[in-house]
Formats: sequence, structure tokens, C-alpha cells
Amino acid sequence: MNSEPESPLDDAEIADEDPDSQNVRSDAPSVDEPRPDRAAAVDLVASRLLAHWASILLTTSVIAAVGLAACLFVLQYRPDRQLDDAAAQRAIQAASEGAVAALSYSSENMDRDFARARSHLTGDFLAYYDKFTKEFVIPTVQQKHLGQTAAVVRAAVSELEQNSAVVLVFLNETTTGKDKPQPLITPSAVRITLTKVGGSWLISKLDPVT
Repeated sequence: MNSEPESPLDDAEIADEDPDSQNVRSDAPSVDEPRPDRAAAVDLVASRLLAHWASILLTTSVIAAVGLAACLFVLQYRPDRQLDDAAAQRAIQAASEGAVAALSYSSENMDRDFARARSHLTGDFLAYYDKFTKEFVIPTVQQKHLGQTAAVVRAAVSELEQNSAVVLVFLNETTTGKDKPQPLITPSAVRITLTKVGGSWLISKLDPVT
């Protein structure tokens, strides 16, 4: 009644003869093969990155386009831009001629020089100029035999309206006198406010720029 012990070979034969066991082993996923869910995740991340950079590029393009349009608007179509070059040149000429007249004089021709200067001035500044020249300039010029000549180096319009303007004028002032054997050249700059009176630009304010 004793049964014979089973041999390990018998188990191997049974395993070889069992097709289900082979199918199970063949269907098991390989370690080297990428999983479908991992590939999908990679595709999702890549698509999001592409969308992100596309959004950045689009935003940058829009900003650049808006900036260019704004620049063109400022340079070409800004409503308050002073486009009347002829009016600007007239203001520059009036400010330059007035500055030269107001800052030039000689002890030999004081009456003529100051009368010419007054013709370029108006308002409170004209009254101030009359008082200042009579009380300070004329006595000093007569005493020291001074002479001064102003020459415009350059000038530019700062503000320009229909009846007022502001011009920045750069000058060289050459001063001579009995105490000055060599002419003294002094660079200066003045901010001139112009007011239109009877169709002409006249100086209503003259401020030194320091």
C-alpha cells in the first residue's frame, strides 16, 4: 500500500504540459518596456510646456507690437506735438535776437544799446530791465568802461503755444574793459519766456540757467 514518492521531474513535466502557466508568464510586463501611463504623462508635460512657451511668445509679440504702435504714435501722431517748424524757428529767432540785445552793450553807445534791448522786451520784465540798467548797469559800465558782446551758440524751443513760448538759449559773452586787457569769454545759458504781442514775439521773462 505504500505509494512512491513524486519526482521533481514529474512537476516539471506537469508544468510543461500546462498551457495556462505559459500564458501567464508570457503576458507579464517586461521591465525594459515603457508603461503606457508613463508615456502619456510625458506627452502631457511636453504639451503643457509647449503651450506655456507659446503663450509667452504670443504675449511678447503683443507687447512689442503695442510698444511699436505707441512709439509711432508719439513720433508721428501725438496730438500735442509741435509740428509747426516755421513757428518754432520764429520763436528761436526772437529769443536769440532778444538775448543778444539784452546782454550786449558798450560804454560808448549805451543809449543806443539799451534802447535796442528794450524793443525786444515786454511786461514786467521790461520794467525790471529799465530799473536795473539805470541803477546798476549804466553806472558800472561808465565807471569801468565796460563792453560786452553776446553771441548765440545754439538755441532750442522747450515749449510752444499759440501766444507763448519758452526757448533755451546758450551763449558766449565776451567782456572787455579798462581793467580787462584780455577779453573774458564766459559761456552762459538763459531760459527765455516769450509772449506774443501784436503778432511779434517779445521777451517777458529771462532766467539764467545754472
